[in-house]
Amino acid sequence: MKALRFREYGSLDNVRMLACELRRPGPHEVRVRIEFAGANPLDLKLLSGQMATIFPLDFAYTVGTDISGVVEATGELVQRFKCGDRVFGRLDARVGGAFAEYAIAPEHGLCPIPEAVDFKSAAALPTAAGTAWLALFDIGCLRVKQKILIHAASGGVGSFAVQLAKLAGAYVIATASLENHELIKNLGADEVIDYKKDDFTQHVTDVDLVLDPIGGETQERSWSVIKPDGVLVSLIDRVIGNRGDIRGKIRGAFAPLANNSATLHGIALLVASGQLKVVVDRVYRFEQAGSALEHVASGHSVGKVLVHVAG
Repeated sequence: MKALRFREYGSLDNVRMLACELRRPGPHEVRVRIEFAGANPLDLKLLSGQMATIFPLDFAYTVGTDISGVVEATGELVQRFKCGDRVFGRLDARVGGAFAEYAIAPEHGLCPIPEAVDFKSAAALPTAAGTAWLALFDIGCLRVKQKILIHAASGGVGSFAVQLAKLAGAYVIATASLENHELIKNLGADEVIDYKKDDFTQHVTDVDLVLDPIGGETQERSWSVIKPDGVLVSLIDRVIGNRGDIRGKIRGAFAPLANNSATLHGIALLVASGQLKVVVDRVYRFEQAGSALEHVASGHSVGKVLVHVAG
């Protein structure tokens, strides 16, 4: 089979479409014929070696973690799935495998795709929507009528976070470039701030939760707008989670990547019912998978970037 792989840490110049062996699934594993794969900033961090201490890789490494597709083979002990089932999920980042014609996944890491959800939408969910849920509810403990500030709200995680926060009954303030304000408002944001023009610290105060996928200066300035007993959840800086109580009673937390199939199934049901929209920026053909990563690297994608592997 064909797969987009790299043999050492480095830049996108290291990535190549290569032929590799089609492996049989183990006893508790499923082989999926991939329809769509999602491209994420994580893929670039893994390639660069930035995440090597957290996710050490074995080479050659196949890019990507988010997949949707059809079960093509199952291990002898698999009980939840059979050949022909439509599934989606997030592969272990240490193993990868999404940018390929087939992927091997543990049975517990996959979810059935609801009938009303297509392959394209399903592939957009695992990392972006799963991370948004983890940050808002599992870590941030967001509740009804609380106020949340979501940075980079037009991105993959941000576009889901805005909607999930509104579904939870929160008051949502978002930062985004001006050209994306209409989109963010349509997703449910109560206020949208142009981060290129306006200083959000002059417009926002006493928020219960900040979702920060940016880090750096944006994160440092965000502490001043959080109320006592509030939370800043970082998607970037692992150190935050280990520094504890560093701003009075304000808590800092790092949102690690997690593969919770029960959460993903619930998110997919929200999409199926029309309560959660999937924002897709671009879809690339499989042979253009490297270009999909370049677009993510540009930092200008709105919503999700996908690769149509079977197209």
